[in-house]
Amino acid sequence: MIRALYSAASGMTAQQMNVDNIAHNLANAKTVGFKARRAQFQDLLYQNLVQPGASASAQTVVPSGLQLGLGTRPASNEIIFTQGNFQMTGNPLDLVIQGRGFFQVRLPSGELAYTRAGTFHLDRDGNIVTADGDPLEPQITLPPDAQTITIAPDGTVSYTQPGQTAAQIAGQIQLANFPNPAGLNSIGRNLYTPTDASGDPIVGNPGGQEGLGTLLQGYVEESNVSVVEEFISLIIAQRAYEANARVVRAADEMYQQVNNLTR
Repeated sequence: MIRALYSAASGMTAQQMNVDNIAHNLANAKTVGFKARRAQFQDLLYQNLVQPGASASAQTVVPSGLQLGLGTRPASNEIIFTQGNFQMTGNPLDLVIQGRGFFQVRLPSGELAYTRAGTFHLDRDGNIVTADGDPLEPQITLPPDAQTITIAPDGTVSYTQPGQTAAQIAGQIQLANFPNPAGLNSIGRNLYTPTDASGDPIVGNPGGQEGLGTLLQGYVEESNVSVVEEFISLIIAQRAYEANARVVRAADEMYQQVNNLTR
């Protein structure tokens, strides 16, 4: 029964982390570009009372054995990179990636970070930056009198100036992709950094041969969190937590009966 207590306790701990993960997803249900995480679990070590395949006699073996598991543990909470819904804003600096890829952002430390949130702005120097002021990479600068900013599906940024009809090219937005996006490291503020698990970034123009998606101007990508699915997962996690708590209570009652045998 000692095993039952510890196994049930590990289940309660795992479900608590599962609820924490669901709470994080629901908290970001309206965060632009947010990608939900899904908690995954593994069973722990087994105590082999009878090893499967052990000799039962000179000619026979044990067909199934007797193994008692020791509970569960959280293994990972993988990022789910499914496409979120598009919301029209009309802002010429709001962008959506239709398909695979990430925007590249230069952090104050000089390191490159990656994001799916395409809510960009202009700083005082005319540079296209994020809401935190981090410039887009490669850097694109627009003049103060720029009008009718147009961003093509292939990432070409152009604008017109007063008194001119011909559009001027300001720069080219490039996207990056990874062999394993689920292995990216989340650092907050809708930003990711690469790891050995994600692999090195593959950089190219939107819609290019690298399999990168195209850009859509005047829209933002909403969170891919499904509130209904998260609430269903929350109910399941609650019931699993309650079931493990009942196992702890049942084991405690059985210990109480054993302790009362000497009275």
